[in-house]
Amino acid sequence: LYAQNIESLDDCNKLHYELLVRMQDANGAIIPPGAFLPAAERYNLIVQLDLWVIAKAFSLLHLNPSFLAKVDFISINLSGQSLTDERVLAFIIFKLRQFKIDGKKLCFEITETAAITHIVMAEHFIVELKKLGCKFALDDFGTGLSSFGYLKTLPIDYLKIDGIFVKNIVQDKIDYAMVKAINEIGHTMEMQTVAEFVENNDIKKMLIKLGVNYVQGYSIHRPQPFEEILGL
Repeated sequence: LYAQNIESLDDCNKLHYELLVRMQDANGAIIPPGAFLPAAERYNLIVQLDLWVIAKAFSLLHLNPSFLAKVDFISINLSGQSLTDERVLAFIIFKLRQFKIDGKKLCFEITETAAITHIVMAEHFIVELKKLGCKFALDDFGTGLSSFGYLKTLPIDYLKIDGIFVKNIVQDKIDYAMVKAINEIGHTMEMQTVAEFVENNDIKKMLIKLGVNYVQGYSIHRPQPFEEILGL
């Protein structure tokens, strides 16, 4: 497990990390997710991978209560296949109870495409976990089917603006307009917004001006092993 800080532009005291998965090869070298996640999805191994991430994350959080106490919440990514698998929902509920973790400390991220493709199952999944206090973020918003209408159906807490628009907002008027529109719609629907791919201070300043709530990217924090962040 790796983790990347998501910086709050509203309250600098809030700590929020997104958990990311990496693979180690036979020599211990780190393989990035783009090199193995597509294969995991193609060969129906992505649900097993999600279950491993959930189990590992919950165990580490349980063993580090002082860290859990000081973070606002931790984000965990879920694949579209996991949204349609009742075992995953049951597993999360079981682990929450087993480790006595407050659901308010967790945010599950699902992609826009997965949410729309499995809209009924996604709504059921979200509603059940929100009963336990969990939050939800819609990831990569703006590059999928991009219908604002379905946002009324899904009780989402955070809207993550896809980095493909964010990284060029200083130079590109269209990208600027896209980020501005998504941010305003998100706020109107009482969601907080997160801008991805924030790679320099000029982008960050523009996002502050637009009123985006959170920023994430290499200029904010490069992903590092989660156990390093925990001080293990």
